[in-house]
Amino acid sequence: MSESQIASLLAELAVLFIAAYLLGAGFSRLRIPPILAALFVGMAAHFTFLGDELSSGAGADTFTVLAELGVLILLFFIGAEVNLDEMRRSSSDIVWLTVLNTVAPFILGVLVMLLFDYGWVVVFVVAMTRMPTAEAVVVPILDEFDMVDTNVGRLIVGAGVLDDVIEVFLVAFVSVWIGSESPGGGPLKVAAGLVVFVAVSYLAHRWVLRWLDTILPRRPRNLMLLSIVALFTLGGIADLAGLGLVVGAITAGALMRPVLERAGDVGSSVDQTFRSVAYGFLGPIFFFWVGVHADPLGILDAPWLTILLFLAAFVGKLLGVWAMVPMGRIGGREAWAIGIGLNSRLTTELIVAQLLLAAALIDVRLFTALVAASSLSTVLVPPVFAVLLRRWGPELRQSTP
Repeated sequence: MSESQIASLLAELAVLFIAAYLLGAGFSRLRIPPILAALFVGMAAHFTFLGDELSSGAGADTFTVLAELGVLILLFFIGAEVNLDEMRRSSSDIVWLTVLNTVAPFILGVLVMLLFDYGWVVVFVVAMTRMPTAEAVVVPILDEFDMVDTNVGRLIVGAGVLDDVIEVFLVAFVSVWIGSESPGGGPLKVAAGLVVFVAVSYLAHRWVLRWLDTILPRRPRNLMLLSIVALFTLGGIADLAGLGLVVGAITAGALMRPVLERAGDVGSSVDQTFRSVAYGFLGPIFFFWVGVHADPLGILDAPWLTILLFLAAFVGKLLGVWAMVPMGRIGGREAWAIGIGLNSRLTTELIVAQLLLAAALIDVRLFTALVAASSLSTVLVPPVFAVLLRRWGPELRQSTP
């Protein structure tokens, strides 16, 4: 980028940050997480020249890189808040939740596509796009309400991570099936990458991070550097393996938690530094990016198809989560909170939609409906989720697996 392009990008971001700061002040008085202000500012920018510049202008690539760094930092911080021992105790619930909240939307997605007379290949693939969850959108809200280390938080984060692994295999499968270039390679390559990532994570947890923690004095800047090493290394390995940055970032945070706890006050200082960077700088840029790329008005191009695709995912996930209530694994209010939280959407279904359109397996009408349904989830889920946590927070914090 030239100096003039950099200056232009900085000016555009300055406008967004000023607007988000002012709107966040109003949100905080209503007990709504201020970070959501960045989402709504980005959505408003979508309809202005700022949206055009940030999505397709000279600074679009740099804006996307900053947004991806925002995802990394946010999810690393969230991963550091996760208690691995509690997560292991909740493991059976997480597996049940992952299965139920993916199977139900898939079945409803099949029914919707059959209703519109699409072929079985398209029916199957599009139904799979009803399954993924973008937990990166809702975990900052969990943190704002101090809900990460609760039963609701652990189930959303745990199911989200397992869902990420599942959806990677699905995208790879779709890519190979339609003969397009796979974003993560073929299924065998993804499986091999998963094995390598698990092995590297285990070695880092048992030996590498403990050793690296001893070779420099325990000062904030040194622990910050070690955290960045863990984040970039595991994030990079996970992405190269086709698992995605989300899995790597959350894993890095979870593995660094014991290191930061051993450091006492120094570790707490590093934790606060990450919080400041996540919620004061890169995190808002990520939410700007999400808002700028959301297009809720796309629903007007194919209203019924869009609404039914949205409902297939939304209702399907709620039904899947609610199936755990009679099993005695969660309560009613937990089911509402988890079901809404797992309904967040972001990129996976858009990747699949683009692959299908490029392979001429779907028409523009269906592609537009998929994008609009994803945007509708992006618009509705975060504020509804925040309202539920604000109203039921005290009760949900007391729940146990």
